[in-house]
Amino acid sequence: MADKNSNGSLDLLRTFLAVHRTGSFTAAAQLVGLSQPTVTTQIRALEEHLGRQLFERLPRGVAPTAVADALAAEVAGPLDALDGVLGRDADVPAPQPPVHLAGPADALATLVMPALAPLTAEGVRLRVSVGLADDLLEGLRAGRYDLVLSSIRPRGRALLAEPVMDEEFVLVAAPTWATLGHDQAVLRTAPLVSFAEDLPILRRYWRHVFGVRLTEPPAVVIPDLRGVMAAVVAGAGITVLPRYLCAAELAAGTLVALLEPEDPPINTAFVVQRAGTHALSHVTLVRDRLVKLARDW
Repeated sequence: MADKNSNGSLDLLRTFLAVHRTGSFTAAAQLVGLSQPTVTTQIRALEEHLGRQLFERLPRGVAPTAVADALAAEVAGPLDALDGVLGRDADVPAPQPPVHLAGPADALATLVMPALAPLTAEGVRLRVSVGLADDLLEGLRAGRYDLVLSSIRPRGRALLAEPVMDEEFVLVAAPTWATLGHDQAVLRTAPLVSFAEDLPILRRYWRHVFGVRLTEPPAVVIPDLRGVMAAVVAGAGITVLPRYLCAAELAAGTLVALLEPEDPPINTAFVVQRAGTHALSHVTLVRDRLVKLARDW
């Protein structure tokens, strides 16, 4: 009877860990070979046994509570080790859940996905989300992601951040705007194209390079830097972009750098993960690839 109860408890914990790692009852069910209703029943049983809520139900998937994060950190290592010993074909590696990666859309599309694409041949599965740094770091704390590429270095000890790249910002426009010259007062007469209404990158550039505050409203707002670049290439106005994003357009002449200051604004990007959790080998593989390849970006 003790063995039966022990096996049942292990099954509940395995199901819990699958939900915690995938962020979805449906994905967890596929991972552990159960039906989605069975997974739901097992999680409810574990919550009743512990007397604590483990997951917050969301419109899409679930988010772990702080209790779930603590439990996952405690049981992940022993369960993974046990599963490596019991019931596995020595020639068949244990399946791993997808790696949940999040970051800004432009950097993921331009830099990260080309760098990570070869990992799929090694069995790595990726689930990629995009968004703003503050929101993504909060999602990382809640356990919705394994890794986040962030332009903000998180405070505190709950998240570990390692710098991976420096983004140099450049003031650019289509060749038709190249006659504006270097005077910031003249430059401010050109239409401004931004990814946000408050002109965060443009304001920073003006403050860093010219030492003045930019107060003009944007002419065009597109919440994706790739869209901003497309609008500027088409002649909509001027903007500030990371050099990595517009390097090909600068080389081709479809964009020109209006200024080349000796001390351009630089923004450091970090790869961030939660502290105190047992990292799956595929998560570590993705993280290490990002750190290694970032030296060449």
